[in-house]
Amino acid sequence: MIAQTAFLERLFDWLWKEYRDRVSHARAYEDILKEHGGTFRNDHLAFRTFAAQERWSGIASIARPFEALGYRAAGAYDFPDKHLTSLHFAPPSENLPRLFVSELRVWELSPRARRIALAAAAKAEPGLSDEELAGLSDLPRLPARKRDKLLRRWAAQFGRRWPAPKAADALALEKETQFGAWVLLHGHTVNHFTAAVHAHGVSALDDIEKTVAAMKKAGVPMKPDIEGDPGTKLRQSSTQAVVIPVEMRSGARLVRKPWTYAYFEIAERPMLDGRRFEGFLGGQATNLFEMTRRS
Repeated sequence: MIAQTAFLERLFDWLWKEYRDRVSHARAYEDILKEHGGTFRNDHLAFRTFAAQERWSGIASIARPFEALGYRAAGAYDFPDKHLTSLHFAPPSENLPRLFVSELRVWELSPRARRIALAAAAKAEPGLSDEELAGLSDLPRLPARKRDKLLRRWAAQFGRRWPAPKAADALALEKETQFGAWVLLHGHTVNHFTAAVHAHGVSALDDIEKTVAAMKKAGVPMKPDIEGDPGTKLRQSSTQAVVIPVEMRSGARLVRKPWTYAYFEIAERPMLDGRRFEGFLGGQATNLFEMTRRS
């Protein structure tokens, strides 16, 4: 698994750079860690998708390349009020992050919202081919040049894989599902990275309350509440989502309008009875989905 782990680490480093360049709160967290001599370990990263049939999409469109490299589905979560299904994927090595991938059940939406989502999905660029998935699953046999090419090809897919949507469509979809509007505008861009509080390694940041306090002191806008009571198996909080300019169409013109993008999450998994909880809790995830809702 050495070659696969190294390959995944390169991908995650690339995704982190793209994310932190846009999410100032993540850079502020890095400064806090540096000040205290702490260690950043990524607990998980999250992706959002449309689930559609005519053009293959949904959770599998994100997950299959990771599965070819050893990730395995480890938990399923249903959010009926939001029309969402989520799976979390356990990594092949404890040094790698978990994945949390969600899909919007497009068939449950109103006719207009469904048309908007399906029109975008129908124009999506194709994902990795079966041959490329086979290359990932047999990565140690690939020459270094082919590995580099495959990494660049895969990394390029973490974005919006369809043309800029109409601004009016984004606003119309948002009325029914803010998750759907987010996917329409941002596509398969990383939704959030997550710091593992229990891995900080310094007493000043060794629980979620201390970490939240340090973030607030640094001027980072935080979620008002911590999800999960003290002593429970998973506790989570996050920054507010940053707002970035997003390309969309207004008539015949391409314009850039502000829209919520990503937040930075922090998670604490206390050691209970000699082990840490490896999964997720649906109620907490429900509240965290709301962090990308626009004011």
